[in-house]
This record gives sequence, C-alpha cells and structure tokens, in this order.
Amino acid sequence: MNIALITYLDKGAYDTTTVESEDDKLLYFLKDKGLNIEKIIWNDTNIKWEDYSLAILKSPWDYFDLIEEFYAWLDLLEAKKVRLLNPIDVVRWNSNKKYLQEIETAGLKIIPSAFINKQEDVTFKHFFEKFNTNKLIVKPCVSGGAKNTFKVTAENVEEVNQKLDKLIQEEDFIVQPFLPEILDSGEWSFIFFNGVYSHSLIKQAKPGDFRVQPAHGGTVHPHKPNEELVATAQQYVTLFAKDCLYARVDGTIVNGNFLLMELELIEPFLFLNTEPENYIRYYKALKELM
Repeated sequence: MNIALITYLDKGAYDTTTVESEDDKLLYFLKDKGLNIEKIIWNDTNIKWEDYSLAILKSPWDYFDLIEEFYAWLDLLEAKKVRLLNPIDVVRWNSNKKYLQEIETAGLKIIPSAFINKQEDVTFKHFFEKFNTNKLIVKPCVSGGAKNTFKVTAENVEEVNQKLDKLIQEEDFIVQPFLPEILDSGEWSFIFFNGVYSHSLIKQAKPGDFRVQPAHGGTVHPHKPNEELVATAQQYVTLFAKDCLYARVDGTIVNGNFLLMELELIEPFLFLNTEPENYIRYYKALKELM
C-alpha cells in the first residue's frame, strides 16, 4: 500500500520549524514500522493520486488560504477513490468554524460564539452587550494559526472595525468573548488517536499577548488531567470525530466547566514529542484503521 503523508508547499509564511520536525520524525517512525509512506504536498499538480491507496493529513498548513482549491482536492481524492484520514466528509465539516453551532446543539459546551456573514455590517457594541464583556476575539470562520485574529477592546474598536470592513467582504467571521482564563490558566489540548485518549498539554501565551501558538511566542506544557476532564474531552471526539485517526480537543476551563474552543481535525500539531509512547499510539491507531 502506497501512503501519502500530506503536507504543504512552504513559502515562508509560517514558522514551521517544529511542524517539520514532527512531520519528519513521524515519517521515519512509520517507515521503520515497514509502511511505504512519503511526504506529499497536497496541491502538487504532478502527483498521480491513483498511485496512492491512502492519504494522511498531517500539515496542510495553507489549506485555509486556498480553501476552494482544497475543497476541489478533496473532490479529486473522492473521484480517484483515495481514502483520506481523517475522512473527507469530516474534514469538509471541520474546515468552517460554524461547526461549533452543531456541537452546541448536541448539548456540549463551547465558548459562546456569534457569526458575522460575508458582507454583513458589523457593530461591535452589539457583541460587547451580547456577551457582557469589554473584550472580544474576532477571527475568520475558515482560518488557522491566528490568521486575521483580533482582540477587540474599547481602545482599538475603530481600528479593528476598519480592518474588518474590508475582510468581511470576502468571508464569514466568528465573534467570541475574550476569556481571561486563557491568560490565567492557559488553553488545554487533548489529543486522541482513533477515538482513544493519548496525551494532553496546556498552551500559554507569552506575556502581553493572547495567542498561544508557538509562532507567536506561546509555550507548551505537558500536563496530566484528571479522569473527569478526559471524559469531557472524549464526548466531543465520540460524537464528532468518528473514524478519525487523530483529533485534538482545544478549550479552557471557566467556572469549573470545560468550554470547547476548537475541535481540530485537519492539520493540528500533535505534540508527539512530549513522550515516546505517543508515536506508538499513533501507529497502532493507524494500523487499526488500515
């Protein structure tokens, strides 16, 4: 079986030092296990996809910049009968943050969220009142890596309004209250392989920032959660990550309740390097799904 480990064409837009390290280490680990696997750029037009039986999404980090091309690529894989992990229908669903509405409807807790449709007029005063807060987070519904993500306050609301007036002409946005708990206690990430809990960590922003991504100075701290917290994260995976090789449940704890920020099913960093067993658990889950 020929397997493609899916990555992207690095044009220097993102800090991918750690991602490339994880990709390479995982690739060598799977090769050592006897798998016929190679890294493939998802939108490389020279690739004959019919030569591959399986494609595994790992780091297609530009998919949200090229979303229509990405959707067309998913259609191509379907046409060529190439199996994708995670499954194509799940990936399509997960590519737009409006999926949070479905998760909330299912009775699971999310960070309170509102959506601004493309070309809609934006009045942040309404959202300050709606969420009873003086700070908001605004980001595209199709995005990653804190792209076009803004923290909105009374001091910068006009500046962000001007930026968003242009951006909203092209795409939908999500608005959420800024949660101080993310600065105080950090953002949790729970990683699951084939629906089974593997490991977790807490991500923290650097002083003076709100973004936890390493590219923005954020730090990562492996952490052992209690069983109740793992069981809570498990609910999101059980309901919405069926047959997924990997799932990352991101969120924070507010007043004793875990609130989902994002269910990452396309290109999350998996923090495999936090302990050697993570690679083994990934491989076992892959073998089960194969």
